[in-house]
Amino acid sequence: MTVIEARPPVQPIEWRPDPMVEGAVDTRGSDDEAAKTIRRAVRAKSQQLRADHPILRHQSAIGGTILGGSVVGVLATAAAYATGNLAWWATVPIAAFFLAIAHEIEHDTIHRQYFSRNDRAQSAIFAIVWVLRPNTVSPWTRKPLHLLHHKVSGTEQDIEERGITNGERWGIKRMICMIDPLAAVVLHLPKEPKLRRFILRASAKAYFPMAYIALAIWYSFVVVNIANLVAHVAGSGALVAGGVPGAILSVVNVLTVVWIAPNVLRVACRHMISSNMHYFGDVEEGNIVQQTQVLNKWFFAPLQLFCANFGSTHGIHHFVPSDPFYVRQLTARSAHKVMREHGIRFNDLGTFRRANRYAR
Repeated sequence: MTVIEARPPVQPIEWRPDPMVEGAVDTRGSDDEAAKTIRRAVRAKSQQLRADHPILRHQSAIGGTILGGSVVGVLATAAAYATGNLAWWATVPIAAFFLAIAHEIEHDTIHRQYFSRNDRAQSAIFAIVWVLRPNTVSPWTRKPLHLLHHKVSGTEQDIEERGITNGERWGIKRMICMIDPLAAVVLHLPKEPKLRRFILRASAKAYFPMAYIALAIWYSFVVVNIANLVAHVAGSGALVAGGVPGAILSVVNVLTVVWIAPNVLRVACRHMISSNMHYFGDVEEGNIVQQTQVLNKWFFAPLQLFCANFGSTHGIHHFVPSDPFYVRQLTARSAHKVMREHGIRFNDLGTFRRANRYAR
């Protein structure tokens, strides 16, 4: 949860085709109609899928089963590593894949797509997913921020997107803030003392207690292992090797490989995709056509693997937020066709040099 200093709005420039954007079309005068057409097409396809496959009507059961599968996948991967049956370099991405699926279940639950009349069941989902992904804000804190994101996506009021660096120029600062929640807070603190204190208190509450645990493990792992590496290179031997400190370090190493590092990988991939497939800074409030693009070039595949194909399908969610993530995967082909026909950009790589501005 990061609140960034207000930036002056960027005025849209005159529209002109961009050769880096597939199917660039000027639809400024018909964005509302385009959005309605896209919604109708996606909803029709979604309804058709449910009619053809009645099992899809049991969303709560499906969501619970997927979350349970994710938990089993993470625990099985951890057990395989802990017993020496899986290398660390395989453990981290496999666990990250299951964690990405769990994240989608949290997102769907925020939109009340599972157990919509059972707040206790939703809270249980939030709790399970937060334990799986400890380096994030509390799901109860994220919920109002995410719903606000849908109302004001791409504007200065969109706290959620600002918190993952959307709209910032590329550099070391942005890359660090995309993967480290503490850095994201500290490096974006405003100068005004009262506002700084407010943000620090709000962030401390939003991340407590899970992110505290995750960051303690992560920083301990990084600092101690770097120190041991430097000592080894210098020929003085490991600083922490045996006894109680060595045993503690062994636990930290295991927890990092099976729990923290997979989440660091997941967050880095998701924030890279999300902060660049959303536009920011000069988006007309409420104009869904301007809010997102589709990122589905082949070279995004390694990132998509650890964020549930987010770049390809999240734009669909902005038009029809009532479908769970697995239905969006099934409607993507037909949704992409109508989205392309009505001016939604595909693979607008210029967003990286424009700091995610919509205007070109």
